[in-house]
Amino acid sequence: MIELPILQPDVDVVTDDNYNFDAVIHEHGLRLKPLTIETLQANITKLCNQACQHCHVDASPKRTEQMDLRTVNRCLEILAQHDSIRNLDLTGGAPELNPHFDYFVIEAKKLGKHIIVRHNLTVTFDGNPRTGESKHYLPQFFTEHQVEVIASLPCYLEQNTDKQRGKGVFTKSIESIKLLNAQGYGIEGTGLLLNLVYNPIGASLPPPQESLEAEYKRELFSRYGIRFNNLYTVTNMPIHRFKEWLERSGSYETYMMKLMNAFNPSAAQGIMCRSLLSVGYDGRLYDCDFNQMLEMQVTNGEPKTVFNFDFDKLIARDIRFGAHCFGCTAGAGSSCGGALTA
Repeated sequence: MIELPILQPDVDVVTDDNYNFDAVIHEHGLRLKPLTIETLQANITKLCNQACQHCHVDASPKRTEQMDLRTVNRCLEILAQHDSIRNLDLTGGAPELNPHFDYFVIEAKKLGKHIIVRHNLTVTFDGNPRTGESKHYLPQFFTEHQVEVIASLPCYLEQNTDKQRGKGVFTKSIESIKLLNAQGYGIEGTGLLLNLVYNPIGASLPPPQESLEAEYKRELFSRYGIRFNNLYTVTNMPIHRFKEWLERSGSYETYMMKLMNAFNPSAAQGIMCRSLLSVGYDGRLYDCDFNQMLEMQVTNGEPKTVFNFDFDKLIARDIRFGAHCFGCTAGAGSSCGGALTA
């Protein structure tokens, strides 16, 4: 094992006491401890070819943060040492823009891990905004390594998608899905999984996932002849870029009360931080990607990173909660895999 210095955390985040998540789960008699670590979710870059309105990462073409090869290799060591960590979930920014992305996928696949890539669809056409490197090979690369593709598509209507993600994004997204369909993605019996993600436009909760999925499948096939496997509905989290928009529009308190009033104890018991661990580009460990963006690092006695990774201690840790956690527990719940309850 490579011995490297432990990274120190930034200052703790001060959360709004008016939205005390710990108090609410205590009132409901819930004790939300980790159950296992099935998924290692690695945010390997904040560089993106887009700058979406709802992005909790504040990703954009101007960002430069990248996971280096040393940290990638340490993540691979952890995956090799723990059979119970079955999934590697790569996210960003646009994870494909990290120079070590292909290597990370190939080596993790050799370890028998299930690879998930959070794909924005348009990076296939746009490529790297900083270097101009082409990404046209991605559909074939995903196929060769049996990658599960989870792709953002906020709406099956062009106007709504472009409003959230930028002009021209919808057309590129549809063309990208067609390329994936041509490889067999989203087609029953191929084993190539293409799942889409819906984020609400504005300060509202997602509609029921099952009915919206049926609507998406009907509309996307009838309009464009494209197919996909599942639709995941994800609540917009009140942090960073989306929180700033809420505050500018005077909607922050209303949105937070909407989330709190929709608190669902059943959804709370299934929150993703009980079976997932998030890795920052610099190797720091977090309970989830949202905590990562708020610099709420796992500590439990000392700052936790991939370089002092201890499975047993991490399973015994206390999850760090904040006001944003109401986003995961409102209504049917929200996670990286969509709704948590029917």
